[in-house]
Amino acid sequence: MTGTTDTTPPPTGRPSGGGPDGPGDFSPLTGREEEEALLHAALLRLSQGRPALAEVHGPPGIGRSALLDRAVVLAGRAGVRAVAAQACPEEADVPYGLAGQLRGALARGGHATAPPPRPGVRHDERAALCTEFLAAARTEPLLLVIDDVQWADPASLRWLQSLARRLAGTCLMLLTARSDASPAGPDDRIDPCPLDGDRTVDRHILPLGPLPDPAVGRLLDRAWHTPADPAFQEAAIRAVDGNPALLRAVVSRFARHDWQPTAEHLHRLADCAAESVEQRTRYLLAELSEELRDVLRVVAAAGPDCTHSMITALAGARATHALAQLSGTGLLVPGDRPAFRHPAAAGAVLAGLSVRSREDLHSRAAAWAYRTAAPDSAVARMLLNARPGEADWAAGLLRGEAARHRAAGRPAEAARLLRRALLEPAPPDRRADLLTELTAVLPPSDLEAAGRHLRQALLASAGATAGPASVRIAELLVAHGDTAAAQPMIAWAAGRAAPDGDDASALRALYWLAEQSEPEAAHEPDRAAVPPLPLWPAGPAEAAAAAWRTALRGQDIGRARRLARTALAPDARRGTPLLLRVVACHALVLSGDHDEARTALDTVVVEARYANVRPVAGLALLVSGLAELGRGRPEAASDALDRARETMSGHHGPPFPTPGLTALEALLRLERGEPDEAERLLALTGPHGTGAGLTGALLCYARGRTHLARDRREQALADLLECGRRLLARQATNPALLPWRPAAASACVSPADPVATALLAEEQHLMRAWGARDTPVDGERHPGPAAPPDRRTAHPRARDDRPLTTTSAPRRQLTAAERRVAVLAADGLPNRAIAAELFVTPRAVELHLTKTYRKLGIQGRPELAAALGHRPKARP
Repeated sequence: MTGTTDTTPPPTGRPSGGGPDGPGDFSPLTGREEEEALLHAALLRLSQGRPALAEVHGPPGIGRSALLDRAVVLAGRAGVRAVAAQACPEEADVPYGLAGQLRGALARGGHATAPPPRPGVRHDERAALCTEFLAAARTEPLLLVIDDVQWADPASLRWLQSLARRLAGTCLMLLTARSDASPAGPDDRIDPCPLDGDRTVDRHILPLGPLPDPAVGRLLDRAWHTPADPAFQEAAIRAVDGNPALLRAVVSRFARHDWQPTAEHLHRLADCAAESVEQRTRYLLAELSEELRDVLRVVAAAGPDCTHSMITALAGARATHALAQLSGTGLLVPGDRPAFRHPAAAGAVLAGLSVRSREDLHSRAAAWAYRTAAPDSAVARMLLNARPGEADWAAGLLRGEAARHRAAGRPAEAARLLRRALLEPAPPDRRADLLTELTAVLPPSDLEAAGRHLRQALLASAGATAGPASVRIAELLVAHGDTAAAQPMIAWAAGRAAPDGDDASALRALYWLAEQSEPEAAHEPDRAAVPPLPLWPAGPAEAAAAAWRTALRGQDIGRARRLARTALAPDARRGTPLLLRVVACHALVLSGDHDEARTALDTVVVEARYANVRPVAGLALLVSGLAELGRGRPEAASDALDRARETMSGHHGPPFPTPGLTALEALLRLERGEPDEAERLLALTGPHGTGAGLTGALLCYARGRTHLARDRREQALADLLECGRRLLARQATNPALLPWRPAAASACVSPADPVATALLAEEQHLMRAWGARDTPVDGERHPGPAAPPDRRTAHPRARDDRPLTTTSAPRRQLTAAERRVAVLAADGLPNRAIAAELFVTPRAVELHLTKTYRKLGIQGRPELAAALGHRPKARP
């Protein structure tokens, strides 16, 4: 029979088997055993002279045609002659088109037939056609199979109704199939004669529902050589939803591409199912009336929040009656709230509309939902595809729903809602808030978009006058590291603020902070708006910028300390942006006031997290970690680094390898004696590895230290000198920032190298000029730059554990622990023996010896006894 649908997927590895001799044998109709058994029993009774009338119905793709094909096979096994035909919409207006197909099939079997009736045939001629088929049934049992009877032309349908009323006493069985998408009306039903009872004519109604899950699993196992993976089988059962046609389409496509049913092809399974659903939905829509299509469009636009009242209002149809008619299509799930079984079906329904019509439908659905007090989540979902500017309440609703998604840890959904809210007309201040909130939910990898949104927000907030909102946005712009693009924007905003107010002071300080990181980005139009940074500014925000610049240049440690404390005073916190307080803390780190800086940093972290300013909170944590690393506490530094990664990447996002974080982790790896891992991390920096600003200098330093640990002196020297060049270009001469000079001297060929001598002499001179207490001159402790970051990060500092290849460094006093370890090493004990004797770890012994070599200015153990003035003792 043409145009039938088989429930059995085509085998890709082995044949599915032959036909059965009875219902107990193998059957290709998995999951239809009860229906097949009923038809087989009816055919056996037919062969014994018992007529029957059977109707198969179900939604599209459920396997009606396959069951009819199976009935033809079973009829042959039972000795029953089968004649089949299929109605189609193209011949729905051809009188007796379906009857002509059956007569032709009957004639091919050797039965004489009369000429086909003419259009407008009288009742007696229709009766003569019935007599012809009844006469054929008297010669042998006859099964008439009619598929898609909903498309039968009216003349053939009336003939079938007449034939059904004449079944009593014949050997004729009439088997029809109808789609539930076109249920039979009162005049379309094919019923036996009311006078015929159950004893004269068998009457069977076979509704087909979705295949049970075990049946779908058996069909999947039959389709491939090897059983499907459990994960794939479970996903396939959910995807096809018991629909045999959908299952066949998925399996056929997998067979064409030679894909195996494994977990790695799950995404292809979803794509295949969606494509098949879309295709079948388009075919089905062509069979529905325009009224029912309008109802489906409303359901698609409203989604799971559609109601009967919304359908009545927007589609102009009686919702209960329309949904009852659509229940047979298989598109909607049963229940009080209409919704599509598969999202792809909803997309196919809306795809037939123009863009404007689709947007208008979503707008009307959202407006109706808003007026009827539907949940904000439902209204926001409808607004996502609605035409902007239709309602003045839309932007506020979308913003509120985005805040809920953000609090629930769904930043991607929040970003989608905020982008849609930005399409609505809004005043400048509200637009600036939306852009700022959008930046906060973007992933750290979306650097360019974050900077672009913040620049737009700053322009919107400072359109007429710049206020606290402009300060907050400018702070975020600098904290994200886009210091080059930030300078002209902040200068423009500072010119629009009240000259003597706190906002103007904070904007000027942020401009000076960005200028210090990227001095070459400053342009003449900017300099006219922002005056130079004074040595002793009046406001706390400007004092923070001055403290950072003073500390970077290593000019006056006392002034840097006093300026930083001015910025961090309790009464100055309100007028000092958090980012400026971070750099003031870092200035205290460079001046050696670690405890004071750590206390202030902890306060900044708490406030930044409360204000949900991730970049600033992460930057403060990085400064804390770098301070711990500079003090020789790598475990505490690693803990701070982990917290910084979590903060800057978000609690629900994957870690992103920002340059500063990568450099700091590489230095920590070197601290732990893992140069290979440090090199692997630095290789991931990609284009950021040559970034501008202080971050670029930090990465060069970390790369040079890594080369030095791998004994690649030439590459190490090149990277370390490049680090120095970048720092000097920004007038960052303070040796407490990054100890690149001693590290570069270690990379020289020999201690007597003029370059090494000059670098160490300059280091000593600058350290004396800076005058920090407890600050080494040989690179034992090195606080590194942290703010302002270049491209969303801080500038870590690390420690150089490699002993310098020079003897010109002044010797420093050893601690008691270092002297105990050094004496035992001078006596010739190996590290593990020293660790066992002192009850410490071998790693602690290595660290003490490394510091001892630096302080004494020696190369290693052979020189240790002489440097200590110790006579080695003979040990057993």
